[in-house]
Amino acid sequence: MTSTTSIDYDKMMQHVRTHPFPLVFATISGAHLYGFPSPDSDFDLRGAHLLPLETVVGLDEGKQTVEKEGIYDGLEIDLVTHDAAKFFSLMLRRNGYVLEQIFSPLVVFTTPEYDELKSIAAECITRHHAHHYLGFAATQWKLFSKESPPRVKPLLYVYRVLLTGIHLMRTGEVEANLITLNETAKLSYLDDLIAQKQTGPEKGTLATSDLEFYTREYERLTNELELAHEQSSLPEMPSARAALNDLLVRLRLARTMS
Repeated sequence: MTSTTSIDYDKMMQHVRTHPFPLVFATISGAHLYGFPSPDSDFDLRGAHLLPLETVVGLDEGKQTVEKEGIYDGLEIDLVTHDAAKFFSLMLRRNGYVLEQIFSPLVVFTTPEYDELKSIAAECITRHHAHHYLGFAATQWKLFSKESPPRVKPLLYVYRVLLTGIHLMRTGEVEANLITLNETAKLSYLDDLIAQKQTGPEKGTLATSDLEFYTREYERLTNELELAHEQSSLPEMPSARAALNDLLVRLRLARTMS
Protein backbone atom coordinates (compact mmCIF):
# COMPACT_ATOMS: atom_id res chain seq x y z
CA MET A 1 0.00 0.00 0.00
CA THR A 2 1.13 3.56 -0.61
CA SER A 3 3.03 4.81 2.41
CA THR A 4 1.18 7.63 4.11
CA THR A 5 4.56 9.09 5.04
CA SER A 6 5.29 9.76 1.34
CA ILE A 7 2.30 12.10 1.04
CA ASP A 8 2.55 15.73 2.12
CA TYR A 9 -0.77 16.06 3.90
CA ASP A 10 -0.05 19.66 4.92
CA LYS A 11 0.05 20.68 1.27
CA MET A 12 -3.12 18.67 0.62
CA MET A 13 -4.87 20.53 3.44
CA GLN A 14 -4.27 23.82 1.64
CA HIS A 15 -6.89 22.70 -0.87
CA VAL A 16 -9.33 21.93 1.92
CA ARG A 17 -8.84 25.39 3.43
CA THR A 18 -9.31 27.16 0.09
CA HIS A 19 -12.30 25.08 -1.01
CA PRO A 20 -15.31 27.38 -1.60
CA PHE A 21 -17.61 25.20 0.54
CA PRO A 22 -17.27 23.23 3.79
CA LEU A 23 -16.17 19.65 3.20
CA VAL A 24 -17.64 16.51 4.74
CA PHE A 25 -14.45 14.64 3.88
CA ALA A 26 -11.55 14.58 1.45
CA THR A 27 -9.46 11.53 0.56
CA ILE A 28 -6.83 10.61 -2.01
CA SER A 29 -7.87 8.35 -4.87
CA GLY A 30 -6.18 7.38 -8.13
CA ALA A 31 -2.78 5.78 -8.50
CA HIS A 32 -1.71 6.61 -4.94
CA LEU A 33 -4.73 4.75 -3.55
CA TYR A 34 -4.28 1.91 -6.06
CA GLY A 35 -0.70 1.34 -4.93
CA PHE A 36 1.18 2.15 -8.12
CA PRO A 37 1.96 5.88 -8.39
CA SER A 38 4.75 6.89 -10.73
CA PRO A 39 7.30 9.44 -9.52
CA ASP A 40 5.42 12.05 -11.59
CA SER A 41 1.85 10.92 -10.80
CA ASP A 42 -0.58 13.67 -9.84
CA PHE A 43 -2.69 13.52 -6.67
CA ASP A 44 -6.39 12.82 -7.10
CA LEU A 45 -8.19 14.54 -4.23
CA ARG A 46 -11.85 13.51 -3.91
CA GLY A 47 -14.65 14.24 -1.47
CA ALA A 48 -18.04 15.73 -0.65
CA HIS A 49 -18.94 19.33 0.13
CA LEU A 50 -21.97 21.18 1.51
CA LEU A 51 -23.68 23.89 -0.48
CA PRO A 52 -25.28 26.83 1.37
CA LEU A 53 -28.95 26.29 2.16
CA GLU A 54 -30.08 29.13 -0.13
CA THR A 55 -28.63 27.35 -3.16
CA VAL A 56 -30.33 24.11 -2.17
CA VAL A 57 -33.86 25.48 -1.63
CA GLY A 58 -33.70 28.38 -4.09
CA LEU A 59 -33.74 28.59 -7.88
CA ASP A 60 -29.96 28.90 -8.15
CA GLU A 61 -28.70 25.34 -8.03
CA GLY A 62 -25.17 26.09 -6.91
CA LYS A 63 -22.03 24.14 -7.78
CA GLN A 64 -23.01 20.51 -7.48
CA THR A 65 -19.46 19.62 -8.51
CA VAL A 66 -16.29 21.57 -7.82
CA GLU A 67 -13.26 20.80 -9.98
CA LYS A 68 -9.78 22.26 -9.79
CA GLU A 69 -6.51 21.08 -11.24
CA GLY A 70 -3.04 22.49 -11.52
CA ILE A 71 0.39 22.52 -9.94
CA TYR A 72 0.48 23.97 -6.46
CA ASP A 73 3.61 24.09 -4.30
CA GLY A 74 5.24 21.58 -6.61
CA LEU A 75 2.35 19.08 -6.40
CA GLU A 76 0.09 18.34 -9.34
CA ILE A 77 -3.42 18.23 -7.89
CA ASP A 78 -6.68 17.08 -9.50
CA LEU A 79 -9.49 17.94 -7.08
CA VAL A 80 -13.13 16.90 -7.59
CA THR A 81 -15.87 17.13 -4.95
CA HIS A 82 -19.65 16.78 -5.17
CA ASP A 83 -22.33 18.34 -3.03
CA ALA A 84 -23.43 15.85 -0.37
CA ALA A 85 -26.83 15.28 -1.99
CA LYS A 86 -25.24 14.36 -5.32
CA PHE A 87 -22.57 12.27 -3.63
CA PHE A 88 -25.11 10.35 -1.56
CA SER A 89 -27.21 9.72 -4.67
CA LEU A 90 -24.16 8.23 -6.39
CA MET A 91 -23.65 5.95 -3.40
CA LEU A 92 -27.09 4.45 -3.97
CA ARG A 93 -26.19 3.51 -7.54
CA ARG A 94 -23.81 0.84 -8.82
CA ASN A 95 -20.91 3.23 -8.43
CA GLY A 96 -17.85 1.58 -6.95
CA TYR A 97 -15.77 4.70 -7.54
CA VAL A 98 -17.46 6.78 -4.83
CA LEU A 99 -17.31 3.86 -2.40
CA GLU A 100 -13.56 3.64 -2.98
CA GLN A 101 -13.27 7.34 -2.14
CA ILE A 102 -15.17 6.85 1.11
CA PHE A 103 -13.11 3.84 2.18
CA SER A 104 -9.76 5.26 1.05
CA PRO A 105 -7.24 4.99 3.92
CA LEU A 106 -5.48 8.10 2.57
CA VAL A 107 -7.60 10.62 4.48
CA VAL A 108 -6.78 14.30 4.04
CA PHE A 109 -9.75 15.80 5.88
CA THR A 110 -12.33 14.20 8.14
CA THR A 111 -15.39 15.07 10.24
CA PRO A 112 -17.54 13.08 12.67
CA GLU A 113 -20.12 12.79 9.89
CA TYR A 114 -17.53 11.15 7.66
CA ASP A 115 -17.12 8.34 10.17
CA GLU A 116 -20.90 7.89 10.14
CA LEU A 117 -20.88 7.97 6.33
CA LYS A 118 -18.38 5.11 6.17
CA SER A 119 -20.65 3.03 8.36
CA ILE A 120 -23.66 3.80 6.16
CA ALA A 121 -21.67 3.12 2.96
CA ALA A 122 -21.37 -0.54 3.88
CA GLU A 123 -25.15 -0.77 3.41
CA CYS A 124 -24.81 0.56 -0.14
CA ILE A 125 -22.80 -2.41 -1.41
CA THR A 126 -24.71 -4.82 -3.66
CA ARG A 127 -23.86 -7.70 -5.95
CA HIS A 128 -24.66 -5.45 -8.90
CA HIS A 129 -21.56 -3.36 -8.25
CA ALA A 130 -19.90 -6.07 -10.33
CA HIS A 131 -21.36 -4.34 -13.41
CA HIS A 132 -19.48 -1.14 -12.52
CA TYR A 133 -16.16 -2.98 -12.41
CA LEU A 134 -16.85 -5.07 -15.51
CA GLY A 135 -17.81 -1.96 -17.46
CA PHE A 136 -14.84 0.07 -16.27
CA ALA A 137 -12.43 -2.77 -17.07
CA ALA A 138 -13.87 -3.13 -20.58
CA THR A 139 -13.47 0.61 -21.21
CA GLN A 140 -9.88 0.61 -19.97
CA TRP A 141 -9.08 -2.47 -22.04
CA LYS A 142 -10.33 -0.74 -25.20
CA LEU A 143 -8.09 2.23 -24.45
CA PHE A 144 -5.16 -0.06 -23.76
CA SER A 145 -5.72 -2.07 -26.98
CA LYS A 146 -5.73 1.05 -29.17
CA GLU A 147 -2.37 2.35 -27.99
CA SER A 148 0.87 1.74 -29.81
CA PRO A 149 3.09 1.07 -28.04
CA PRO A 150 0.83 -0.18 -25.21
CA ARG A 151 1.23 1.56 -21.85
CA VAL A 152 1.58 0.09 -18.38
CA LYS A 153 -0.91 2.44 -16.68
CA PRO A 154 -4.16 1.44 -18.42
CA LEU A 155 -3.24 -2.24 -18.14
CA LEU A 156 -2.78 -1.90 -14.38
CA TYR A 157 -6.12 -0.09 -14.18
CA VAL A 158 -7.76 -3.03 -15.98
CA TYR A 159 -6.38 -5.59 -13.55
CA ARG A 160 -6.97 -3.36 -10.54
CA VAL A 161 -10.70 -2.91 -11.20
CA LEU A 162 -11.21 -6.59 -11.99
CA LEU A 163 -9.50 -7.71 -8.79
CA THR A 164 -11.36 -5.06 -6.76
CA GLY A 165 -14.64 -6.33 -8.19
CA ILE A 166 -13.80 -9.98 -7.50
CA HIS A 167 -12.78 -9.16 -3.93
CA LEU A 168 -15.94 -7.11 -3.37
CA MET A 169 -18.23 -9.85 -4.65
CA ARG A 170 -16.58 -12.47 -2.44
CA THR A 171 -16.08 -10.47 0.78
CA GLY A 172 -18.31 -7.39 0.67
CA GLU A 173 -15.20 -5.27 1.34
CA VAL A 174 -14.04 -2.36 -0.81
CA GLU A 175 -10.31 -2.79 -1.45
CA ALA A 176 -8.74 -0.63 -4.16
CA ASN A 177 -5.03 -1.21 -3.53
CA LEU A 178 -3.60 -3.57 -6.13
CA ILE A 179 -0.65 -4.63 -3.97
CA THR A 180 -3.02 -5.67 -1.19
CA LEU A 181 -5.35 -7.41 -3.65
CA ASN A 182 -2.46 -9.34 -5.14
CA GLU A 183 -1.60 -10.80 -1.73
CA THR A 184 -4.65 -13.00 -2.34
CA ALA A 185 -4.62 -13.19 -6.14
CA LYS A 186 -0.89 -14.02 -6.25
CA LEU A 187 -0.36 -12.97 -9.86
CA SER A 188 3.41 -12.82 -10.17
CA TYR A 189 3.40 -10.67 -13.30
CA LEU A 190 1.62 -7.87 -11.41
CA ASP A 191 4.67 -7.32 -9.21
CA ASP A 192 6.76 -6.56 -12.30
CA LEU A 193 4.11 -4.27 -13.81
CA ILE A 194 3.69 -2.36 -10.55
CA ALA A 195 7.45 -1.97 -10.13
CA GLN A 196 7.70 -0.64 -13.70
CA LYS A 197 4.93 1.88 -13.02
CA GLN A 198 6.32 2.98 -9.66
CA THR A 199 9.86 3.58 -10.89
CA GLY A 200 9.24 4.76 -14.44
CA PRO A 201 7.48 7.67 -16.10
CA GLU A 202 3.68 8.04 -16.02
CA LYS A 203 3.51 7.02 -19.69
CA GLY A 204 5.82 4.00 -19.49
CA THR A 205 5.27 1.39 -22.20
CA LEU A 206 5.22 -2.40 -22.57
CA ALA A 207 6.72 -4.90 -24.99
CA THR A 208 4.16 -5.81 -27.65
CA SER A 209 5.33 -9.43 -27.47
CA ASP A 210 3.51 -9.79 -24.13
CA LEU A 211 0.11 -8.64 -25.42
CA GLU A 212 -1.21 -12.13 -26.07
CA PHE A 213 -0.53 -13.15 -22.46
CA TYR A 214 -2.12 -9.98 -21.04
CA THR A 215 -5.17 -10.54 -23.25
CA ARG A 216 -5.65 -14.05 -21.88
CA GLU A 217 -5.36 -12.74 -18.33
CA TYR A 218 -7.90 -10.00 -19.01
CA GLU A 219 -10.37 -12.56 -20.34
CA ARG A 220 -9.70 -14.96 -17.46
CA LEU A 221 -10.19 -12.31 -14.76
CA THR A 222 -13.30 -10.99 -16.49
CA ASN A 223 -14.79 -14.49 -16.42
CA GLU A 224 -13.77 -14.82 -12.77
CA LEU A 225 -15.57 -11.59 -11.87
CA GLU A 226 -18.69 -12.67 -13.77
CA LEU A 227 -18.68 -15.96 -11.84
CA ALA A 228 -18.11 -14.17 -8.53
CA HIS A 229 -21.11 -11.97 -9.34
CA GLU A 230 -23.30 -15.00 -10.02
CA GLN A 231 -22.23 -16.67 -6.78
CA SER A 232 -22.22 -13.57 -4.58
CA SER A 233 -24.38 -13.46 -1.46
CA LEU A 234 -24.42 -9.66 -1.41
CA PRO A 235 -27.86 -7.99 -1.42
CA GLU A 236 -29.68 -7.04 -4.60
CA MET A 237 -30.44 -3.49 -3.46
CA PRO A 238 -28.84 -0.95 -1.10
CA SER A 239 -30.57 -0.48 2.25
CA ALA A 240 -28.99 2.86 3.16
CA ARG A 241 -31.38 5.38 1.60
CA ALA A 242 -33.13 6.35 4.83
CA ALA A 243 -29.86 6.66 6.75
CA LEU A 244 -28.29 8.78 4.00
CA ASN A 245 -31.35 11.02 3.88
CA ASP A 246 -31.23 11.48 7.66
CA LEU A 247 -27.52 12.32 7.55
CA LEU A 248 -28.03 14.80 4.72
CA VAL A 249 -30.81 16.62 6.59
CA ARG A 250 -28.67 16.87 9.72
CA LEU A 251 -25.72 18.16 7.68
CA ARG A 252 -27.91 20.84 6.06
CA LEU A 253 -29.34 21.91 9.43
CA ALA A 254 -25.89 22.07 11.02
CA ARG A 255 -24.69 24.16 8.08
CA THR A 256 -27.45 26.75 8.65
CA MET A 257 -26.62 27.04 12.35
CA SER A 258 -22.86 27.33 11.95
